[in-house]
Amino acid sequence: MKNPHSTDDRMDHVPDCLKGSTIVSLPKGMRVFQSGDVCEQFFYLLTGVVRVDLISLSGKAIMLYRVGSDQTCVLNTSCLLGGNDYCAEAHIEEDVEACIISQSEFEEKLNHSAEFRSLIFRSFSERLASMMSKIEEVAFIPIDTRLAARVLQLQNTSPTIKVTHDELATDLGTAREVISRKLAQWEKLGLIERGRGILKILNEKQLQNLAIGEN
Repeated sequence: MKNPHSTDDRMDHVPDCLKGSTIVSLPKGMRVFQSGDVCEQFFYLLTGVVRVDLISLSGKAIMLYRVGSDQTCVLNTSCLLGGNDYCAEAHIEEDVEACIISQSEFEEKLNHSAEFRSLIFRSFSERLASMMSKIEEVAFIPIDTRLAARVLQLQNTSPTIKVTHDELATDLGTAREVISRKLAQWEKLGLIERGRGILKILNEKQLQNLAIGEN
């Protein structure tokens, strides 16, 4: 894969405690790990996005969190600390560059590097807060509000968004049928226009009102 970043650019993002580690480039769509895999390496993202999903026995997925630039994966760290196999799966959403170290190097740095311990514990704290926020959203915030907020979040410079109903359902922790029903209602109200794998926003103001809980 062609790397758009120079070596110097990449090294600027590497914490001092990870200097000298291996840097890898991984393409969008690649699976990083799946449930049952043995955890043997620690990784720290320099660029890109990794998405971590929990998969039910029936095959339904719910997104747990995303890992972005200058972040660690708390499940990866937890498995290394506890000697456990992965209990979820992760895929690359945007091309990734990451530092990786072996399990033995991870244990060595954890025992002897205050900077590395700080990095690990800070990541745990941030991810715990994020997970609590996710639970609160799913439990207490109406699906209309969460769906409108997500659609607006996906919008960049264009009102046309490339996203499937399945992807939205996984993001929001609900069923595909719920997403399809809500989007059909919004289309009838003139808020959006649906296409195969795309949404087009027609009334951004009304979606913004829904996103803040106003009808």
